[in-house]
Amino acid sequence: MDFGLVLQTDPPASAVVSLMRRAERNGFRYGWTFDSAVLWQEPFVIYSQILEHTRRMRVGPMVTNPGTRTWEVTASTFATLNDMYGNRTVCGIGRGDSAMRVAGRAPNTLARLGEAIGVIRDLAEGREAQVDGKALRIPWIRDGKLPVWMAAYGPKALALAGEKADGFILQLADPFLTEWMIKAVRDAATAAGRDPDALTICVAAPAYVGEDLAHARDQCRWFGGMVGNHVADLVSRYGEHSGLVPEALTEYITSRQGYDYSHHGRAGNPSTDFVPDEIVDRFCLLGPPEAHIEKLRALRALGVDQFAVYAMHDAREAVIDAYGDHIIPALTSGP
Repeated sequence: MDFGLVLQTDPPASAVVSLMRRAERNGFRYGWTFDSAVLWQEPFVIYSQILEHTRRMRVGPMVTNPGTRTWEVTASTFATLNDMYGNRTVCGIGRGDSAMRVAGRAPNTLARLGEAIGVIRDLAEGREAQVDGKALRIPWIRDGKLPVWMAAYGPKALALAGEKADGFILQLADPFLTEWMIKAVRDAATAAGRDPDALTICVAAPAYVGEDLAHARDQCRWFGGMVGNHVADLVSRYGEHSGLVPEALTEYITSRQGYDYSHHGRAGNPSTDFVPDEIVDRFCLLGPPEAHIEKLRALRALGVDQFAVYAMHDAREAVIDAYGDHIIPALTSGP
């Protein structure tokens, strides 16, 4: 199993770079950041510094979207980083939540997202693609490689990930839901004539190592609110008891009253008081190292290839070091 670290690009950027360097020293192979231009600093500028100051770490957004930047700009930016540092980027992409809504725009449609996945990958790898009806190719790209991993929750999005993407990003760590969603993605890949086992499966969720579960839950409760934004979209589209989305995912948002993006992804987010302890425990990894190892082994058995640690809490350095000392070794060597 691979491991990634997910951060927000809060200033100073040097702190983000420092944490990523610390993560690489502790065995993390991927460095991810949020991508929301109004709320945080521009991640692609910071990726260049992460790549410069690490040796093997791969970087990318978790996640970008097809509406914030034109597709040829996104592709050229990834390709430039790859040309400078040797194909060490991954394009995590989704419909767009905070990046679009904070700017007063609706998230992108799945049709637009599906088209963008192919166009961005083709352009970044040096092939010709159609952009707004015009054939484009970036002529200076040589031997470019850009895997595109799609974030999804709902049935149509999961199907699209299986049909189009190189990887699937699931932003929660509940084994029941993980199994259900991986199956949906792989079934869609099979139906599309693709090899379902060729898709990389990445689960991303907060991790907090320690014995004080009450404090850990309070530090990670924000995550249930973030996931709740996407779940609310699914409920509005399919209905609460449609059978198309597991009630294990939808039932907890019945008390949700709204969401303030100024606290998005932050410990102490006041918009997440509707999230019960049970959801925090299911969606996140909490407790001593042994509890993390047990849950990660269960996820690995379901086909998860990477666990990406959301470190938006008061113990970022401690969780990076604990994973390096105890958890990553247990999941990368032995049973």
